Amino acid sequence: MKNSQLLLDLGPLIAFFATYRLTDNNIYIATAVIMVTTAIALLISWLQTRRIRPMPVVTLVLIVVFGGLTLYFKNPDFIKMKPTIIYLLFASALGGGALVGSWFLKTVFDGAFEMPDAVWAKLTWRWTGFFVFLAGLNEFIWRSFDESTWVNIKVFGFLPLTLLFAMANMPLMLKYMKQDETEEPK
Repeated sequence: MKNSQLLLDLGPLIAFFATYRLTDNNIYIATAVIMVTTAIALLISWLQTRRIRPMPVVTLVLIVVFGGLTLYFKNPDFIKMKPTIIYLLFASALGGGALVGSWFLKTVFDGAFEMPDAVWAKLTWRWTGFFVFLAGLNEFIWRSFDESTWVNIKVFGFLPLTLLFAMANMPLMLKYMKQDETEEPK
């Protein structure tokens, strides 16, 4: 199930990139494809699990809004702004929650880690800062480079950066990972 969820999460991005390249860098066709494939991925995810995760819903709404604006006005700047908005929304949700003592990451990890609130706070602020960084980076790239460069960095830059950042935080989280009841404590 985890592998199929990963494919559902990455599938629309892969479809966007493939369509962009196969249509001689046509951002409008690629935008329509990511809109449709994101909706299909969310539907398949719901059919498999009978639950809807909030982040893919927010992503779908923003893709439909910004993709729709891109197609309607024939202006690719809207789809290029979408990652900035998503990253800032994630940063706002995490940071805003932290300011009132709510650790949304704790909910996302669904009990996989039992960590003290001080550790959830540290992790939350790290991710908040990282999402703000990604928003700024996206703005810099789409405003400073050509569209093809932005597409390449969107697909092959932001995802690896996010994975590297997640891996950099793993030592902190692994201290608190739940062990199988049959395993001896380390």
